[in-house]
Amino acid sequence: MLGRVADRDSDLTAPEPGPTAEELLTRVGTGDRDAFGELYDQTSARVFGLVRRLVVDPAQAEEVTQDVYLEIWQAAPRFDAARGSALAWMFTLAHRRSVDRIRASQASRDRDLRIGVRDLEVPVDTVAEAVEIRVEHERVVDALGGLSERQRECVSLAYYGGLTQSEIADRLGVPLGTVKTRLRDGMIRLRTALGVTT
Repeated sequence: MLGRVADRDSDLTAPEPGPTAEELLTRVGTGDRDAFGELYDQTSARVFGLVRRLVVDPAQAEEVTQDVYLEIWQAAPRFDAARGSALAWMFTLAHRRSVDRIRASQASRDRDLRIGVRDLEVPVDTVAEAVEIRVEHERVVDALGGLSERQRECVSLAYYGGLTQSEIADRLGVPLGTVKTRLRDGMIRLRTALGVTT
């Protein structure tokens, strides 16, 4: 008899099973706000846990979880219980949203890094740069000294004067072919003198 009383008491205190997540999600698909509240209460801790493991930052995880539930509300009519459980469908949405947030955060960090590197002023050693320019200038002057006077004249008018081959020919009163030959031969001798291989 005590056994029957205990069974009867346990029947009185046992909670009634609530609707499944699939049933709730189907009702949410029809616009049932109460079902959405129940679904949220039933699943939010697990969805947030998944998002938190992926996103890591708690504040961003909360934002992503809100986005997931907004998407659940909007996409619930497309849920098909024949294709999988409601929780698996919701986890898929949560995973996608989390990955999107991670990628967006990474892209933002990469963009900030590129801008930071671009705006970073690298100190320039002006003394070393000036010495290098002076040494190079002296090498060019020495190399020009090794040219014939006519080659040096054509090269100087072309590179220091900025004249074209035709303008040099007009200024010197010589045929264009002669200017081209002097420039070509002068450049070959300069390359050799300066040790330029290309």
